[in-house]
Amino acid sequence: MPGDVINLNVGGTRFSTSRQTLTWVTDSFFTSMLSGRILSLKDENGAIFIDRDPLLFSVILKFLRTKEVDLSDINVSTLKHEAEFYGITPLVRRLALCEDLDQASCGDVLFHAYLGPPVPPVQHNPADKKVTPTTSKLPVASGQDVTNGGILGDQRGQNAGAHSRSSSDDVHRVHSRQSSMDIHSLVAPPPSIADSRQQSRRSSWDMRNNRLDVKGGVVYEGYIDPLRVTMLKGHLNWICVSYPHFVSCFKMKDSTGWHLIWTSPYMENLVDRIAINAKVLNPTQDNTNKMVAISSFSMVRLWSVSDEGDSREIGVFNLNVPGDSLFFIGSQLVALSQIGKVGVWHAMTQHWQIQDVNPITSYDTAGSVLLLGCENGSIYYIDMQKFPLRMKDNDLLVTELYRDPSNDMVTALSVYLTPKTSISGNWIEIAYGTSSGTVRVIVQHPETVGHGPQLFQTFTVHRSPVTKVMLSEKHLVSVCSEYNHVRTWTVTRFRGMISTQPGSTPLASFKVISLEDLDPHVSYASGNDFGPYGEQDDQQVFVQKVVPETDSLFVRLSSNGERVCVIKSVDSSIITAFCVHECEGSNRMGSRPRRYLFTGHSSGSIQMWDLTTALDKMTKSVTESPVCGPTPTELVKQLDQCDLSSSRGSTPCVSPSPSVMVGPGSLSLPLVLRNRIWGLHTGSQHNLDTTGLSNQTGGADSSVQVTKI
Repeated sequence: MPGDVINLNVGGTRFSTSRQTLTWVTDSFFTSMLSGRILSLKDENGAIFIDRDPLLFSVILKFLRTKEVDLSDINVSTLKHEAEFYGITPLVRRLALCEDLDQASCGDVLFHAYLGPPVPPVQHNPADKKVTPTTSKLPVASGQDVTNGGILGDQRGQNAGAHSRSSSDDVHRVHSRQSSMDIHSLVAPPPSIADSRQQSRRSSWDMRNNRLDVKGGVVYEGYIDPLRVTMLKGHLNWICVSYPHFVSCFKMKDSTGWHLIWTSPYMENLVDRIAINAKVLNPTQDNTNKMVAISSFSMVRLWSVSDEGDSREIGVFNLNVPGDSLFFIGSQLVALSQIGKVGVWHAMTQHWQIQDVNPITSYDTAGSVLLLGCENGSIYYIDMQKFPLRMKDNDLLVTELYRDPSNDMVTALSVYLTPKTSISGNWIEIAYGTSSGTVRVIVQHPETVGHGPQLFQTFTVHRSPVTKVMLSEKHLVSVCSEYNHVRTWTVTRFRGMISTQPGSTPLASFKVISLEDLDPHVSYASGNDFGPYGEQDDQQVFVQKVVPETDSLFVRLSSNGERVCVIKSVDSSIITAFCVHECEGSNRMGSRPRRYLFTGHSSGSIQMWDLTTALDKMTKSVTESPVCGPTPTELVKQLDQCDLSSSRGSTPCVSPSPSVMVGPGSLSLPLVLRNRIWGLHTGSQHNLDTTGLSNQTGGADSSVQVTKI
């Protein structure tokens, strides 16, 4: 019959087939179209026009004709997506099975463990219990010593089913050029975009819509999943996991694996930073206890936790300004604020000490020494082991170590202590980056102690502010704010000490593109820091999270950018935080530490991946053309989950972007904003000139965003 032959025009290619061929699969696109339930267009020859890919349609039409499918030169995932559009259920099921052949809920060879989410603590009515900080809410004078008189109490933890030792315990280096002080840490998005995932050049609403509550915190009216993992930090065989309103600790036991040891009480305010110390060396306490600290805006809470899950709250302390970093140096808890505050809780004296310093733009630790890179171009150091106090005013002994020749802001710091030998002792090497894009290396000779470090090398290869720098045994790595552009050099050493013969030679140049989520909370930056991770005498890696809402991560060598592996969530849940941590081996002879990638997920679970195995496999498999970051196909697939908004800029720019990196007087814009907001709240002045701030940012139209679809 004349109506039995159907002429189709699919994307400009003509097809002819029978009605029976198109309609033998019920409830499909074709049955709806031919029955009139779907409106159809016809071309000039009367053929039904379908605006789809003709190549994929030819494969689907062949299946409808013969019930066979030819996958030659066809991407299974793309064909499955097309079959879903046409509603060809039998084909969709076959293709889904083909996809499942390469995937398993048990993960691949690198998948190591799955830790289920803990039971959230009970939320108490704030009116029933008042938490009083151990310090006055009034500003504390410089160097004032505040005695711990905090809340003490016993709490029984929860036993159930946890790990670590490495750079994840050393709080990720946070500089004024890094996203930890991005404007999104200060503001709550308007309701119309509360659920959006946005990135990069900050628009003017960042400043206009910021609102402080009566306690000095930032009000966020959007919904945050209470089991969404926000941060991960590890030390030895312990790992601390942060959720929006509580933290949990897991411990690795030799024979029984990971166990949930302790869960904190419910916190009324969102958790900003966390820190854990699994090796407390304090003669006044039981050395088997661990210490866990959290910060929320200006408040810091500290607990002592036992291996059995018993806990005691040591105290609640007030930094009096927003805290940006929290970490342990030995048994000392340190809190930093970029405004220019250092808070230290000393395990021996049980005192909380606050010290005023210059605005802090970067920091690093080496042994018991804390080094601060400041806005005035100077590098200062504090020896936490000796905890020196100036006798005249009881201040912390903060010593200026070096000043940049150009007085540029020190935006990144890395300290390397050479192995101690009987010949030379410790040779201290410091690499630092500046707001002008300069990278410098300074060294301190053991025999010249007292004369200060000497300038060793200068590199001016970056045109944007340096956000990260890492000096290791074999390499020097620097990252600038332009698309996380990485430059690396090989380091020549003689008897363990850096040498000028032949000196540092360029090794690689690549980018670690990471579109950052304009998350309403400051913890996003700490929980999604891309590295580099690893000990300075071992291979270091970057962990690349291309888009905010993704279930996969790209692990790459920091020295040359080559791909080590791709991690994909075993349950397809979104990866919301991650860290790399080296766990101690078991007590069995011959056991060695292993490096793991911990990923926290939107479901509240923790997944572990064996990076030691991944690095071993990469070393054994030598390829002529190694794969580096995401391929164009992989990148496009990642970006399918996002929508890049319009911008004056030619391309989207990772945060922090150059347009918002430098404010008036070479002061970082996030620091200007936080000082201004804190000054408005407290009525205090920090002598910061914010004139012309809107002109520095380029206005609201400069925003480039990543929005969740």
